[in-house]
Amino acid sequence: MHDIRAIRADAAAFDAALGRRGLSPASPQILALDGERRAALTALQEKQARRNALAREVGQGKRAGADTSALEAEATALRTEMEGLEARAAELDRAVTGLLESLPNTLDADVPDGPDESANVVLHQVGEPRDLGFQPKQHFELGEALGMMDFATAAKLAGARFTVLRGPLARLERALGQFMIDLHTTQHGYTEMVVPSLVNDATLYGTAQLPKFAEDNFRTTDGRWLIPTAEVPLTNTVGGEIVPEKALPIRMTALTDCYRSEAGAAGRDTRGMLRQHQFRKVEMVSIAHPDHSAAEHERMTQCAEQVLKLLEIPFRRVVLSSGDTGFAAAKTFDLEAWLPGQQAWREISSCSNCRDFQARRMNARFRGGADGKAVAHVHTLNGSGVAVGRAMIAVMENHQQADGSILVPEVLWPYMGGVQRIAAA
Repeated sequence: MHDIRAIRADAAAFDAALGRRGLSPASPQILALDGERRAALTALQEKQARRNALAREVGQGKRAGADTSALEAEATALRTEMEGLEARAAELDRAVTGLLESLPNTLDADVPDGPDESANVVLHQVGEPRDLGFQPKQHFELGEALGMMDFATAAKLAGARFTVLRGPLARLERALGQFMIDLHTTQHGYTEMVVPSLVNDATLYGTAQLPKFAEDNFRTTDGRWLIPTAEVPLTNTVGGEIVPEKALPIRMTALTDCYRSEAGAAGRDTRGMLRQHQFRKVEMVSIAHPDHSAAEHERMTQCAEQVLKLLEIPFRRVVLSSGDTGFAAAKTFDLEAWLPGQQAWREISSCSNCRDFQARRMNARFRGGADGKAVAHVHTLNGSGVAVGRAMIAVMENHQQADGSILVPEVLWPYMGGVQRIAAA
């Protein structure tokens, strides 16, 4: 959510920021409605002052035995006018809020300009794609040949974009999630959380999935929503709160199922389990001081990178362009893993600094300053640490062997009961 005061102060800068997103200027419409709303409120205050004065005059007149009927008629008329002004001010306030909540976050100055992912910039790469010495297979080819990845049964049970895993591959998926959550809690300073998978409208609104992206999410018959990511409940834990400055940063992590309708993904990644309606992900969320959120963003991204380093997966970090940065983000780093079967880099983690955009929507603040009394909005950050299914895909494809078996990265051996190779029975 944008600060209307900032738009009033520098409308040109606000419109220029929207222009970087490929959007037309919005300040004229916003400020016109805002001006009308403020005028209605001013008129309402003036009429309230006049009504208060009339009440005093009527009281004085009655005590003096004077005829106050004209004054009372004026007061009645004022009441009707005030009710109309109140309704109009509320209508205008909803209109302004509706416009503000429909507009994406302002991008950081160093975000590269560009229309889409083609303008993303590679910042660094860790590891080189290996020559496996044979024609590598994609994860679904490996999984089906092993008899441990079953899309036909999943389709029978639930439809497209679901997967059934069996035996060692099911254990590998579980091992990856446990490894990641242990890493972030024991070495990276995140507090493990268990959060609801069903949330209400206000929670989804707070992280900006509503109202604009309702179709991307699944809604239950009782009006709740299945979470698209643990970012939603984790970030909203501070919604409506004023936390002490000394408590910042607050770092949280959770391993949850995630649910997405993939409404805009028709025809994309239809084979395999790259893009699913249900998947598991380890999410990292930070609630940070505004002065330190950029440093926290870098730290969070390095935590995600450590997962891929330990899994021995080649990856690169890219900064998303203006046309590819998500609605709520001011800046996003993506980590892309090398997938030999696809011969392509694919996103496996996304770490974003939302600055105060989400905090304004959920009214999340901190108290600090020199006197300990100043109140300001916190900054919120979120990152995949990482997507479990995609990590499994990367492990399978990068550690596949010529005979179709898969070597288990050493860091996962304790979570696999010592199993070091996954092979057909």
